[in-house]
Amino acid sequence: MSVRQTFVAVAAVSLFALAPASAQTLRYANQGELKSLDPYTLNETTTHAHLGHVYEGLIARDKDLKIIPALAESWEIPEPTRWRFHLRKNVKFQNGDPFTADDVVFSADRVRAKGSNLQTRIAADARVVKVDDYTVDFILTSPNPILHSQWDTWYIMDKKWAEANNTAQPTPVAATTPSYASLNANGTGPFMIESHQPGVKTVFKPNPNWWREPEHNLKEIIFTPIASDATRVAALLSGEVDVIEPVPTQDISRVDSSPNAQVLKGPEVRTIFLGMDQARDELLYSNIKGKNPFKDVRVREAFFKAIDIELIKNRVMRGLSTPSALMIAPQLFKLSGEFTRPKFDPDGAKKLLSEAGYPDGFEVTMDCPNDRYVNDAGICQAVVGMLARVGVKVNLLAQPKAQYFAKVLKPGGFQTSFYLLGWTPGSLDSHNVLYDIMGCRDDPKSSRGEANLGGYCNKKLDELTDKVLLEPDTTKRDQLIKQAFEIAARDFAYIPLHQQALAWGTSKKVKMTQRADNQVLLYWATKQE
Repeated sequence: MSVRQTFVAVAAVSLFALAPASAQTLRYANQGELKSLDPYTLNETTTHAHLGHVYEGLIARDKDLKIIPALAESWEIPEPTRWRFHLRKNVKFQNGDPFTADDVVFSADRVRAKGSNLQTRIAADARVVKVDDYTVDFILTSPNPILHSQWDTWYIMDKKWAEANNTAQPTPVAATTPSYASLNANGTGPFMIESHQPGVKTVFKPNPNWWREPEHNLKEIIFTPIASDATRVAALLSGEVDVIEPVPTQDISRVDSSPNAQVLKGPEVRTIFLGMDQARDELLYSNIKGKNPFKDVRVREAFFKAIDIELIKNRVMRGLSTPSALMIAPQLFKLSGEFTRPKFDPDGAKKLLSEAGYPDGFEVTMDCPNDRYVNDAGICQAVVGMLARVGVKVNLLAQPKAQYFAKVLKPGGFQTSFYLLGWTPGSLDSHNVLYDIMGCRDDPKSSRGEANLGGYCNKKLDELTDKVLLEPDTTKRDQLIKQAFEIAARDFAYIPLHQQALAWGTSKKVKMTQRADNQVLLYWATKQE
């Protein structure tokens, strides 16, 4: 959720801005918790959305998703490998510290430091140089025409505050001891955090010294995680909360037929997919010892063909999903229609497994969040059943997202053999998917493959990805992207499932305006008496 209309339009929320009526308290419930307030702990849309109340980036995105100035008033590219940003003056952090170039340089170093889950926001070899108090240069080793495309979620932190509170280093997602920055926040944004009890409640209050004019009538936002679907829906229908996300698919008609609530729904551009450990010589969680079945493309193809995507769509998602052949939504790549999913073929899957040396299948553990995506645990349970029919025994480990991400993103090597994940490209562009999700992660000095949990690697795909970044001709660029996705498809690098639909439950006391940009929904609201 976000009071600003920035990145959240493509994935999570855009909460509650507009009309200057009487001030109100807005009560919001989500299935997952807000574990850490450190803006570099977790590259997850809902976390970004919550923290987008408090922190801001150098740029933002407007209601049409175009890049607009935020903490940077303007910028230019004086030479292909140098970007110059002119910072907004007279901006203060919520504790009164002035915002200057020192904070940008500090934040650039911190977001790339060990423990950050957002290292791809700025290249590791880029130099960030203070020109003066309100001018910063980003000096690159090669041109990057989309350098700032994800900076609406690279939030700028207060250098003085972070250093004074011994939190100059980012808090890892797997940290067992919270840092000061994970429990406290100090940004430049429209709201401040009055209190934060992880897993219990977070209270946001308006920032009276925000540099922009507020476009909301809220005196506070109270966020409460409610993991139980039934309890979350009951809280909405009883008036205990004003907005919930998500509305369980089985409860949409019930909420819509109630006298005091409604559902806003529509597709989003997040792709839900399955990934496999293709890097280790032996899987961490399997009965196969001495080798890794997923290194064999026939096994990966067998898993793909064992998945009945139409059953998932119709029974698990109740029609609220769009099956996908690619790891990117069709709205974001115009040649996506030239790709088709392999057909559901359990007999073919069995044959492939037998050819690969597993005629009786094998056993593997699957990691799955149970409070992050729409019906995530239900999808994983369906996958378990489908793979059982081809002889693969899947031990499902479904956990709340805090524990899930702490496990699979554990420092020293991703701790998973088979997993479900969702991905929204922050740049709204294929390069993000090719670089972050599909890129080889074999260079410790590079941020490539930062979210590639399974370690898939094809150097030819990486070469094409680098060309995609630099190609100015749209037609040629699309063809390069197509070639890269063709390689990934032949390799059965991942198993894309679908783009899920958003389903928000709102009280009818919350007046909302809804519109669509490329089938991506945006919401603005005003709480009414």
